[in-house]
Amino acid sequence: MTKLSVNINKIATIRNARGGHLPNLVQAAIDIQNFGADGITIHPRPDQRHIRYDDVYALKEVVHTEYNIEGYPSMEFLKMMEQVRPEQVTLVPDPPGVITSNAGWDMITEASFLKEVVGFLKSLGCRVSLFVDPSPLMVEAAAFSGTDRIELYTEAYASGFAEDPSAAIRSYLEAAQKASEVGLGINAGHDLNLQNLAYFKRIIPNLLEVSIGHALISDALYFGLEKTVTLYKEQLK
Repeated sequence: MTKLSVNINKIATIRNARGGHLPNLVQAAIDIQNFGADGITIHPRPDQRHIRYDDVYALKEVVHTEYNIEGYPSMEFLKMMEQVRPEQVTLVPDPPGVITSNAGWDMITEASFLKEVVGFLKSLGCRVSLFVDPSPLMVEAAAFSGTDRIELYTEAYASGFAEDPSAAIRSYLEAAQKASEVGLGINAGHDLNLQNLAYFKRIIPNLLEVSIGHALISDALYFGLEKTVTLYKEQLK
């Protein structure tokens, strides 16, 4: 069974639009887990425009499934990981100020840097995943960092799915096969939704986890949060 980790950044965005604590991010995380999600994902950014740093610590107290924290490995971020020690840290190459993750790591030029960071995070007892584009070359290079998993960046798949699903997923299948060859676990995320998720799950071998936020929270406006989590879980069966 592929696990569903729900990214709750968008819930924090709504809260921050008005200030205060509505919607309550901590209660949302508790409810989402009770509704059947296998994990909670957050991505704290330096400007704290959605997830705030105090959220990172508050959620640690209530996430009893898998706590997955995404982020760029700045010194500030790494210090926070040392204090929180989530089950999984997903490293993304986001510079400050970007709206959302928009590319995977260049595993060739960043090899030495990432190997050092991965080693540090694993020494804390965290599983590490690296955000990568669907390139067998980048996947193979990721293995040399010592990472446990990769997260395939799925925007290109989502963009091409409606026109030609088999063409859209081809590079992802090649990347996943390479990951299995070199002993890396496979996660995936970005723009996966109720229309394209089941096909991705069916074609990609050994898919361990998907992280979904924007589409899932948007669907919850229509279906309700509990029903939406159930619908996404059903796509992964």
